[in-house]
Amino acid sequence: QVQLVESGGGLVQPGGSLRLSCAASRSIVSSTVMGWYRQAPGKERELVARIATGGSGYTNYADFVKGRFTISRDIVNNMVHLEMNSLKPEDTAVYYCDAVFDFKEYWGQGTQVIVSS
Repeated sequence: QVQLVESGGGLVQPGGSLRLSCAASRSIVSSTVMGWYRQAPGKERELVARIATGGSGYTNYADFVKGRFTISRDIVNNMVHLEMNSLKPEDTAVYYCDAVFDFKEYWGQGTQVIVSS
């Protein structure tokens, strides 16, 4: 069993920045990929960004965050971060950390991000 704990959400004004963190209870090197998803009220959960936790650390992003968000890994501390800049009201959602270990998918409990003036 793997636990994922997100942190860093909150209220921010449009144009502002937040940094989300996801702490894993197991070495992330043993995972295949980790990522961030989000779910806005009344909408389906959608991929925001993913990163390969080993090797080159390949990343991919949803088109709506390219150039604004950056996903990164911290292998020493078993964490994945999501740096979010130039936030827009439409980025308001619950953000979830996701990880695949031994072909099984795990989710965190989510952290709320509200972008509003």
